[in-house]
Amino acid sequence: MATVDRWLLPDGIEEVLPPEATRIEIARRQVLDLFQSWGYEFVVTPHIEYLESLLTGAGQDLDLRTFKVVDPQSGRQMGFRADITPQVARIDAHTLRREGPTRLCYAGSVLHAQPRALSTSRSPIQLGAELYGDASPVSDVEVISLMLAMLQLADVSDVHMDLGHVGIYRGLARAAGLSGAVEQQLFDALQRKAIDEVVALTANLPADLAGMLRALTELCGGREVLEAARVRLGRAPAAVLAALDDLMSIADRLTSRYPDLPLYFDLGELRGYHYHTGVVFAAFVPGVGQSIAQGGRYDDIGADFGRARPATGFSTDLKTLVTLGRAEIVLPTGGIWMPDSGDAALWQLVCQLRSDGQRVVQALPGQPLTAAIEADCDRQLILQNGLWQVLPLAI
Repeated sequence: MATVDRWLLPDGIEEVLPPEATRIEIARRQVLDLFQSWGYEFVVTPHIEYLESLLTGAGQDLDLRTFKVVDPQSGRQMGFRADITPQVARIDAHTLRREGPTRLCYAGSVLHAQPRALSTSRSPIQLGAELYGDASPVSDVEVISLMLAMLQLADVSDVHMDLGHVGIYRGLARAAGLSGAVEQQLFDALQRKAIDEVVALTANLPADLAGMLRALTELCGGREVLEAARVRLGRAPAAVLAALDDLMSIADRLTSRYPDLPLYFDLGELRGYHYHTGVVFAAFVPGVGQSIAQGGRYDDIGADFGRARPATGFSTDLKTLVTLGRAEIVLPTGGIWMPDSGDAALWQLVCQLRSDGQRVVQALPGQPLTAAIEADCDRQLILQNGLWQVLPLAI
């Protein structure tokens, strides 16, 4: 009979051991405190729920990343959350139902049937913030600024920001009257910067529209890209020009706040095209192939929950944030070794020490004093002259 490696974990699923788990938890608390200082309220969402709610507005990518099971009680299909954002959108639209702007944040494990990339975890800890109820670029600037503040808190160095706007391509495609299949083919070609394919797919369009769609393959680079876009997309529909104005407004404010932040613009970048509705953004650092934090505007998602609300937000993987960050996370060290004793006075003292923030580890029957070292204790409780006292560990 073949032996089973019961300790073996699936690919992309990992344990987090001490002291790394402590570092991650400390970082989680610090980031949530940062979010709270900006007015974002913490919410906790379920790990599993009905599939139609979990995948609302998310598109095929999230569907493929979601583990699916059948609920034995209802017989309905359920999914383990692969993205917390749709759940938070439901809370805003259906549960809270506030009229004014709402700021929410979250932190929790998610599970991916397929990883974002071959080298990434299938069990990240998703951390993020969402702002609902305001459609202006001011909200986009706020969530981007909060994302940058989070990266600064973690001391992630050499951050580069990528910015795009899916409304530019969407408006041009709508004006061209592209069929669903052709729009998807053109979308794929733009993502690959496959210029020849883009030219072929737009060959039968009016010259102005064909030229503007082809221009999206070249409109990428620094701030000069936005000025060039004003010229090359000058005959675009009003919705496209409004999207470009929003992107320029966001760029102006970010440059004012972060004059040293490198900004890269790609008007053919359609990350989350079937999910996002406006500006999209991502933070990158050299040597890491994937974005380390990303987000954008997704105004339509609340409609399926009964109330469409403007929405923008971002998310990151907390484990990646801690790995890349250089911020010193001070781990608790030292402790007090408590002997195995039924003395009530000792117990009262230990309760007081713990309430004062001290770490007290009780010896179990048969444990020698040397076990205190393994428990990272540097002091011990000793009975002297009828009183329990905290003294240096003496072995």
